[in-house]
Amino acid sequence: MALAMASIGEKRVITKLHGKDDIIRHLQDLGFTPGSEVQVLGQNLAGMILMVKGVRVALSRGLANKIMVD
Repeated sequence: MALAMASIGEKRVITKLHGKDDIIRHLQDLGFTPGSEVQVLGQNLAGMILMVKGVRVALSRGLANKIMVD
């Protein structure tokens, strides 16, 4: 499922990144790599606040839809 569908408080493991090479590289630079755990701290219609590798990251829903989690 896409990370954008996760609820507040959920912890998920990233399985795959979708998108063009530059988008995938940008997400990896932010810490979103397969095998990493990500937690949803907050969300609204525009985006999400996530915790990945001990860092809070704000991400748009469009980018969150490119991150597949288990």
